[in-house]
Amino acid sequence: MHVIGLQGQPRRMMNWTEARAGEGFFNLGFWNRVASVGSYILAVGVLVFLINVVYTHTSKKVGKAPLDPWDARSLEWMTTNPPKVHNFDVVPTVHALDEFFHRKYEEDPETGAVTKVATAEEIMAEQEANADKNIHMPSPSYWPMVLALALPIMAYGVIFTRVLIVVGGLLLLLSMFAWALEPSVADDSDYDPPADTGGASKELALDV
Repeated sequence: MHVIGLQGQPRRMMNWTEARAGEGFFNLGFWNRVASVGSYILAVGVLVFLINVVYTHTSKKVGKAPLDPWDARSLEWMTTNPPKVHNFDVVPTVHALDEFFHRKYEEDPETGAVTKVATAEEIMAEQEANADKNIHMPSPSYWPMVLALALPIMAYGVIFTRVLIVVGGLLLLLSMFAWALEPSVADDSDYDPPADTGGASKELALDV
C-alpha cells in the first residue's frame, strides 16, 4: 500500500480506469486490489488472535505457561512468570551473548556435546534465594500523561494555529521539568536495607 502510494495512487479512489491505473508492472489498479486482499488477510489474522485470547482465558484445558516454555536463550526469559515490575531483584551478570542458554547448558570442550546442567526452575529458585527483598520502586507520577497530552496540542497547532504550538510547547517544558524535579512520596528510610535483628547470633549462641 505504501509503495503504490509512492507511485502516485490517490487516496479514496473507488473506480479505476485504464488511464488512471497505468500499464506494466506498476499498474496501480492491480496492486490496489492486492493491497485490498492483504487487508482482509490481516483482518483474519487479528480474528484468529482474538479467538485464541478468549480460548486461552476461558478453557480449563489450557494451564499456566511454565517459566521457560521455549527453552529460551536470552535474558528476557530469565525472570518470573509473570515478570516482576522491576524484572530482576539483582541485575544479572552477563558472561555470554546467550546468557540464559549458557546457564542451562554446558559444552564439552573435547566432543562439543551440549549437556543440560540446570532447569529454568532451578535457576529461578537460586535467583529468588539471593534476591534483594528491599526493592523500592519509584512512586507513580501523572506528569508523563501531561507530557503526552502536550504532543497532540502541538500537532493541532501545526494544522490550525501557531498559538497551540506555543501552548503545547510550554506544557511540554513544564511537564518535563516537573517530572524530573518531582520529589518521591516515600520516606528516605524506605531505601535503607532491613536492620539486623541479631537473630542469627542468638541462634548460634543457643546451638553452642
